Amino acid sequence: MTSIRSAMVLAAGLGTRMKPLTLTMPKPMVPVCGQPLIDHVLDRLEDAGAETVVVNLHHHADVLEAHLAGRKHPRIILSDERDGLLDSGGGIRKALPHLGELPFFVMNADTIWIEGMRPNLRGLAQAFDGDRMDGLLLLAASTTSVGYDGRGDFLLDPEGRLARRPERGVAPFVYAGAAVLHPRLFRDAPEGAFSLNRLFNTAIGDGRLFGLRLEGLWMHVGTPEAIAEAETCYATSAA
Repeated sequence: MTSIRSAMVLAAGLGTRMKPLTLTMPKPMVPVCGQPLIDHVLDRLEDAGAETVVVNLHHHADVLEAHLAGRKHPRIILSDERDGLLDSGGGIRKALPHLGELPFFVMNADTIWIEGMRPNLRGLAQAFDGDRMDGLLLLAASTTSVGYDGRGDFLLDPEGRLARRPERGVAPFVYAGAAVLHPRLFRDAPEGAFSLNRLFNTAIGDGRLFGLRLEGLWMHVGTPEAIAEAETCYATSAA
């Protein structure tokens, strides 16, 4: 089992589809079940053993910064992108000096799920093999995830290696917004803004991007309407 003590939370997006809520707050501050989305994420990371978490800021950065100032655990380091968005890959690249030389968690600030028998982040840490992998992504079933109506992202071979969904095709798995990445994935990364998908594609070509199936139920909370559906799922699971 890989011991993972650092993490990156991608929280700088504009949250366009979540308007009008994001007119006055960043999407990570949108409440679900009485708690901001980002606190759901930070609680998961704390439970998984993460001690230091880098959070990037852009949209309504002051609101998120003030909220995170009250959080004691895990330790929060802010990565300021007020001057310009760096996208997912560029945001992580900028934060690498804070993340160290060992594998780290990456989570989208708006990803939530209901756990199954095994906590999913601990499962990622346990399954990560740095000798074979540059990245291990948490994958949800595209047909049963709540609030998701896309065509999926990835195919998964019997050894767990990932391939992209064929053009005009469908795929059984969607990226659930959580992963373990090794810093070497960013060895040849460009400066400035770029998507993490660029590095995922390189790792796929090298046979070093793997996936792990999520246990439980993943919820895609992309719009205001999806909040009520997610809250209903939480209430049902707790009943």
